[in-house]
Amino acid sequence: MLSSLVARSMARQNIHYSWVIAAVTFLTMLVMAGAVGAPGVFIQPLKAEFGWQTADISSALAIRFVLFGLMGPFAAAFMNHFGMRRVIMVALATVIAGFVLSLYVMTQFWELVFFWGVLVGLGTGLTAMVLGATVATRWFSARRGLIVGILAASSATGQLVFLPLLAKLTENFGWRSALFFVCLMLVLAAGAVWSLMRDHPADLGLALYGETTTVVAANTPRTSLGQMLLVPLVTLRDVSASLTFWILFATFFICGASTAGLIQTHFVSMCGDFGLVATTAASMLALMGLFDFVGTVGSGWLSDRYDNRKLLFVYYGLRGVSLIVLPFTDFAISGLSIFAVLYGLDWIATVPPTIKITAATFGVQRANVVFGWIFAAHQLGAAFAAYGAGLIRTLLATYTPSFFIAGLLCFIAALVALAISTSARRESVSEIENLSFVGKSSNAA
Repeated sequence: MLSSLVARSMARQNIHYSWVIAAVTFLTMLVMAGAVGAPGVFIQPLKAEFGWQTADISSALAIRFVLFGLMGPFAAAFMNHFGMRRVIMVALATVIAGFVLSLYVMTQFWELVFFWGVLVGLGTGLTAMVLGATVATRWFSARRGLIVGILAASSATGQLVFLPLLAKLTENFGWRSALFFVCLMLVLAAGAVWSLMRDHPADLGLALYGETTTVVAANTPRTSLGQMLLVPLVTLRDVSASLTFWILFATFFICGASTAGLIQTHFVSMCGDFGLVATTAASMLALMGLFDFVGTVGSGWLSDRYDNRKLLFVYYGLRGVSLIVLPFTDFAISGLSIFAVLYGLDWIATVPPTIKITAATFGVQRANVVFGWIFAAHQLGAAFAAYGAGLIRTLLATYTPSFFIAGLLCFIAALVALAISTSARRESVSEIENLSFVGKSSNAA
């Protein structure tokens, strides 16, 4: 197998194969995130070709967000039972199938809902944030936090950096050519996963990065799939009595509504209402993506040193200001550029403090499953805004009220974040470095 050859070659150079796993995961999450964000570029072309209303198209995209989020708590269970490589390949194949079928078959609205809503939502949901967390804990002992941060940033950045190219392809060759390009990137990621991805370091006779002893899970009892699927539900039952859980759930709902649901889905279309071509609007999203990477890494550094409640207060507050101010910029390039930088720094800066509060409150052993449910709230919020903003645009012929509503919701999230229990304010660096995102079965691996 190619992975064995590459691992032996890298070992002679004193380089651990875990970095190849991280790179393949980065590519996969980047491309899959691009697949989630790509349909936002196609709203206007679909309206022109099929005569569908913005609200109708947005409903299909909202279903995609809901399924993308709800798969999160269960994705780790599938990876533990079937292995990362198999799950990723199924996920990529599902998304490719949804897009290819839409290229050659789609003529009815229900087909848009099934291809882009159901298939793309399920496939991308299998490779959401849980994949990055699983790779970080299975392959890394040292620098685990750094890997989690980089992979989390890749997921959000991927939703933005593809958009300028897709907008250009759509403008020059049509939306089908742009979607075909996305399919090619998905096939490229599938080839890398098939050739290079392995489930555990022990599969190649290696220890985790940062350790010297190879741990084999041969004597670990195999948990049935049914038992694994019950773990997220039992965990949800246990944490549902916690006020902190519901605060994080609510604030992350608002986070999803004010980012993926509104900006990612409708920003290009809204700019079109102000006379900006899609390529210019998409380039602004790409600028957001670049600064998002910086903001996420910086937020991780800050979350180790400051009260995470206050960080969430600042992040949501600044995002609320930027969203309310945006419509008053008249969408001039200078004003949009400033917005893109400030908003980009805050795109997913909320993730590190949210994860740290989750771990401090509910314990490191359950952190990944609890965060999976909180992340599901993020995508429910995204679905709410994706459909709601489309409906407002259809009824009022403007997106402006949607931005005011999102800004006000961010102000509410900022204030509510301060109500989180003070026992969840800080956690030690050693605790977060040893955070076990995938549970005891993964640690044994």
